Amino acid sequence: MSAAAPVSAAARTKAAAPVSDVARATVLHLRTVAPYRTQGLLVFCLLIAVLARNPDHVVPALAVLLAPLIAVQPFVVADKAGLETLYAVLPVPRRTVVLGNYAWAVASYLATAAAGAGVAVVLARVEGLPFAGHDLATALALSWALFALTVAVQFPLLIRFGYARISILGTSLPLALVMVAVVRLHLSLDTLTTWQAALWAGAPLTLAASAALAVRICGRQS
Repeated sequence: MSAAAPVSAAARTKAAAPVSDVARATVLHLRTVAPYRTQGLLVFCLLIAVLARNPDHVVPALAVLLAPLIAVQPFVVADKAGLETLYAVLPVPRRTVVLGNYAWAVASYLATAAAGAGVAVVLARVEGLPFAGHDLATALALSWALFALTVAVQFPLLIRFGYARISILGTSLPLALVMVAVVRLHLSLDTLTTWQAALWAGAPLTLAASAALAVRICGRQS
């Protein structure tokens, strides 16, 4: 019994190590993009100003137009600063850096959506519009699904080709898919009421499939 305890503890430590490494990679991405936070804040304020009279559109718009830009910023900086060389000598597998990209993306969405939701509720109250509770939950579900689709398309392309080679396609293709889905399916907060559960569940599955593909791509490149 006494011999089994250290083995079990060692196994738990070994299992936790990859999660810890992904967390470190995520923090590395945060520090990489931190100098560019002013630009992100300016875009946030601009979108809020444009959508001030349509608070129900704020969170989905931020999820499509701002959060993905923040999410891909580590790829932009890596291309400009040649950070791939640094990643190559880090004492962690390349897939850990890639998974850190996805963790950073989710963190970017959560921060953007939280800030956008708060502003949207305030704007709705100022305008005297009914936007809270169920409407807010639906807007968050829609924004989460749109963001997940955007990142799921972008990241494997960025990992395979690099930001410099795929920047325009990597940005325009996901946005085009989102716009086609919105128009063709006539999506709105009212029509999405019955789809909330599917949106909440489908988004992480989409990101997981994209991450698996991205890890496979980086494995082939190494």
